[in-house]
Amino acid sequence: MPDLLVTEEAGVATLTMNRPDSLNALGGDMLTEMLEALTRIAGDMSVGCVVLTGAGRGFSAGGDMKSRATGAVPILDGTREEAQMRLRVRMEASRILHEMPKPTIAMVNGVAAGAGMSLMLACDMRIGGASARMGTAFGKMGFSGDFGGHWFLNRLVGPAKARELYFTAEVIDAAEMHRLGLLNRLVADAELATTTMALAKQLAAGPRVAWHHMKRNMQVAEQGTLSDALDVEAFGMTRCRDTEDHREALKAFAEKRPPVFSGR
Repeated sequence: MPDLLVTEEAGVATLTMNRPDSLNALGGDMLTEMLEALTRIAGDMSVGCVVLTGAGRGFSAGGDMKSRATGAVPILDGTREEAQMRLRVRMEASRILHEMPKPTIAMVNGVAAGAGMSLMLACDMRIGGASARMGTAFGKMGFSGDFGGHWFLNRLVGPAKARELYFTAEVIDAAEMHRLGLLNRLVADAELATTTMALAKQLAAGPRVAWHHMKRNMQVAEQGTLSDALDVEAFGMTRCRDTEDHREALKAFAEKRPPVFSGR
């Protein structure tokens, strides 16, 4: 079985981390397969939304510490510079999840820890089941952290709470994740897949050109000035004005019915 399962239905691409025996630790070929899949999907106009989840009882426990501890994976393979570059390339998965021009949703089942937590935070939205829990975990292993977790957590919960969660490596449950705004929605475990896929299909059926520019607006809002935000908003609005979806929305508004978007 592949370490990453990729399925597509109704405009939704679902990426399932598939190493359930290790709580979907990011070992084997998983990150290579994930990066390849995300790169392809980011430019695939037939996909309108992406869902990231884990097989079995966990989202992802992060790095494959068991393989490191047993020596199956060397602690340092090659020079430090080579190891740094290999890691940096794999970490592009977080950037693509965050920046690709379509909505991304983390469907959080069970634990999301370490780099698994970072990938969860990289998504635009997170829906968690009651069994969801999260921990930075890095400090417990003598690591500083990767896959953009510091950047995402700082923006989601603020610098003071982000520092606390990194320095203490406290594991927080689904209710606390929801209270902090780390979960957009909290549902019963039995309803997790149904709720997530309903939202994903709703977004995939939406105005995809508008989503493209909306994500760009968010990225500029995170890093740029107000003037930068106003510039990119003006560009996006002008572009969306010329789409078939906007014309359909106007027609639907006049006819008092829901619009049927084509993604063009």
